[in-house]
This record gives sequence, C-alpha cells and structure tokens, in this order.
Amino acid sequence: MVEPLTLTLDDLNALPAQDAAVYFRRCCSSEGWVSGMVKRRPFLDENVLQREAETVWQGLGEDDYLEAFLGHPKIGDVSSLRKKYADTHALASNEQSGASSATDEVIQELARLNSEYEEKFGFIFIVFATGKSAAEMLDILKERLPNPRDKEIQNAADNQQKITALRLKKMLGQA
Repeated sequence: MVEPLTLTLDDLNALPAQDAAVYFRRCCSSEGWVSGMVKRRPFLDENVLQREAETVWQGLGEDDYLEAFLGHPKIGDVSSLRKKYADTHALASNEQSGASSATDEVIQELARLNSEYEEKFGFIFIVFATGKSAAEMLDILKERLPNPRDKEIQNAADNQQKITALRLKKMLGQA
C-alpha cells in the first residue's frame, strides 16, 4: 500500500512506529534522525514537531549528516538543471525553485563547481534552494567552496535542517 503524501499531526502520532518512519524518511534519509523522531512522538503541535526535529538533528554526528546528504539529488547535472529552469510552472512546487530562466553559462558553471565541491568534500553540495535562482545558488556555492571540510559539513547540515523543516510542513500539508 502506498501511503498518502500528507497526513495530519494526529494521524502521524497514531501511526505504528514503522509507518511513522516511512513518513519521516521522506523528510530526511538519516536513519538516526528517523529513529529519534519516531521515539519522540506524540507531538503536541507542529511547533513542537519542528523543535524536536531540530533537537534530534543537532544531536546527530557526521555519519548521520552524510547519510542524510546521500538522499539528495545533485544540484548541478547540466541536463536536469536545464530542464529545471526551463519551466516556471514546474518550479513552483520544486525545492530547487526560484528562477524562470538560467543562462547556459550559469548552468555549466554550477555543474562544474558542483563536481569540484563533491570531489573536495566527499559529499554533494547541500543548499536550501527554495526561492533561489540558479545564479544565487552558484554564488552560494562559490562562497562555500573555499571552506575547510568541517565548516562545510556544518553548513550542509544547517541547510539540511532547513530542508527537513520544509518537508515536515509539506508532509502535514502546511506548505
């Protein structure tokens, strides 16, 4: 059976642990985070859910962060970037939305620097991309690329937490 994409907080609280884990895994692929969230139920309201999500995330370590990063598609594949920025209607609901047009030069540079980033740090570039254009993401990537690995893991983890918070809202039908 395929679970619906959204549910109420009461429904989430009432689910058996393994079913709740399915929903949490859609928000973040770190099994440590998923396990922590399942154990912290029931949540009084969405604010408590969001605070607990952040608390669980902050209590995790690098391996958990890297596991979560693996759940993301790369921002930088040239053909997917072209497709992503070609249609503003498709962008409206996409986490990497925010631009109605991106120049080929920006897309090529984003793809090149994404590869450089992954080679340097050993994980893909994680950015809370909602509402950002390709050019803005490129600027952020250029700013973060010189960082040492420990700082960049923290930057990526901070962005992952923002992404997870948005996904939790979407899961509850609130975004």
